[in-house]
Amino acid sequence: MRTVSAFFFKIKDLISQMDGMLAALVALCCGYGLLLITTATHSFGTIKNVIVHGGGIMLGIVAIFVIVMVDVENLSAFSKFLYPLAVVMMIATLILGTERMGNKNWIILGPVSIQPSEFVKIIFIITFATHLKKVQNYINHPKALFPLLLHFALLLGLVLMQGDLGTALVYIFICLMMLVAAGLHWLYFTVGGIIGVAALPFIFEYLLKDYQKLRILAVYDPSIDPLGYGYHTLQSKITLGSGGVSGYGLFQGVQTQYSILPEKQTDFIFSVAGEELGFFGVSIIILLLVLLLIRIMYIAKNATDNFGCYVTMGVAAMFFFQAAENIGMCIGLLPVIGITLPFFSYGGSSILTCLMGIGLVMSVNSKRKITGIFQGRHSESLIYSTYRSR
Repeated sequence: MRTVSAFFFKIKDLISQMDGMLAALVALCCGYGLLLITTATHSFGTIKNVIVHGGGIMLGIVAIFVIVMVDVENLSAFSKFLYPLAVVMMIATLILGTERMGNKNWIILGPVSIQPSEFVKIIFIITFATHLKKVQNYINHPKALFPLLLHFALLLGLVLMQGDLGTALVYIFICLMMLVAAGLHWLYFTVGGIIGVAALPFIFEYLLKDYQKLRILAVYDPSIDPLGYGYHTLQSKITLGSGGVSGYGLFQGVQTQYSILPEKQTDFIFSVAGEELGFFGVSIIILLLVLLLIRIMYIAKNATDNFGCYVTMGVAAMFFFQAAENIGMCIGLLPVIGITLPFFSYGGSSILTCLMGIGLVMSVNSKRKITGIFQGRHSESLIYSTYRSR
């Protein structure tokens, strides 16, 4: 009985350490996302997708508590084991993975499909933040920068070998934002940007596969591939725009319920919201994500140490880039590269990774709260001692 009481006391203590506003925003995003997935998959005649996604949310909640309980600082201590684990996971995907839409980034385990590159994002954030912490005092020296780039390049190369351009871009953006947070000089970014822009024609012509080129070109000229990637873009724009201000209503969208819109529960869940809930529905999604990012950035700004700031910035970068790219491809401004909308798109691996990221942010925030409590107690004792001396 005493053990059970201690367990519930520990849970209560963990909850008290968490950021209430962040938790509320995450809960609203997950609930809204589950509602959109329910209506998007209604025409399938099964609730399997809803159950899988709901299960991912429940596992994610457990993951948040575990990460806060373990503490992100302790996870940092295991970086030398986590990074090799990430490499092994990515290599295993190349060997055992199943190809989907040109990307070999899924491992099928019976009825369960797992996308290891999603979970490796979390490992990359932890290990890269640990690496940055070790070299933060001489971050602008080549002897610090080259190992950091090697740390990043190995995982990026493995992602590209899987053919997953979208996830590779997420990794690049996470890396860049964490380097910004660490104080890398702007000249490095300028030189890197110039080299990157100059290399784009070569990358497009010789490194991208034909289907990846079509994904990019179809955005600007859907007639190039009207039944393939051009079709995705056209149908997404039609679906999104047809809802007007208030939408057709849940389970009433023509494009959605007749499955005219492809990948409606994953890549184009934003368009589903536009058709069935209108401008109001998509505005709520954008508002929730903006508030979520602002809160995460606030926690990053007030982190007790640089490591916590790096981790939180990495999570914020992951959410921002995925949201911007997903919404951009839904409205026809960016290529369709298979990136999910955080918290809203269907996917067990996706939602679990998002909530693990929130767990990292919660852990950083809980450390700030605990430090604040001890600082407060220390201040009170000083005041009391001063009063007694008088």
